[in-house]
Amino acid sequence: MSNETRIAAIRAALEAAFQPDALEIIDDSARHAGHAGARDGRGHFKVRIMASAFTGQGLLARHRAVYDALGTLMQSDIHALQIEAKAPGE
Repeated sequence: MSNETRIAAIRAALEAAFQPDALEIIDDSARHAGHAGARDGRGHFKVRIMASAFTGQGLLARHRAVYDALGTLMQSDIHALQIEAKAPGE
């Protein structure tokens, strides 16, 4: 799967789970070329998401929710994920 296809899959999963006010997905894979963990072909991504679903949740709960929403993509297509999850107004 190409990283463009992975980004589309990540976007679809997060939009379905959170209906975010803002969502940015950055392919950071090129910075990790040659890295031992990148050899399996999976990508490195940054996600910046703002959604009311995160209101009242702590950082760990927000990250767990994002990982849960991505489901099997975490095993099949994503090697590393940096998450910035905020509620509106933060």
